Amino acid sequence: MSMWIGWVCFDVLLGDVHSLKEKRSIVRPIVAELTRRCGVSAAEVDHLDLHRRAGIGASLVAADAAHVVEVLDAVEHLVAARPEVELLAARRGLAQSDD
Repeated sequence: MSMWIGWVCFDVLLGDVHSLKEKRSIVRPIVAELTRRCGVSAAEVDHLDLHRRAGIGASLVAADAAHVVEVLDAVEHLVAARPEVELLAARRGLAQSDD
């Protein structure tokens, strides 16, 4: 049996944020939306102590590589479309369990 594992990590710049509490109020809804709408596992994964930067990661496992790429495209589109953040960079990975 073979499966495909895909992940994407975003480096985002937050708007007018002055505290970690304000940062959480922006990042948590994004993470929740990714999980709810795209069916991925998502979390804040980098820049945890910075007010205006965040690293958000998402991943999924599927039987088909094309499905993984389609979902990762949707995830990236959702993050890029959020008006309260500026997407600075996105990195992706795709691996097969047989690798």
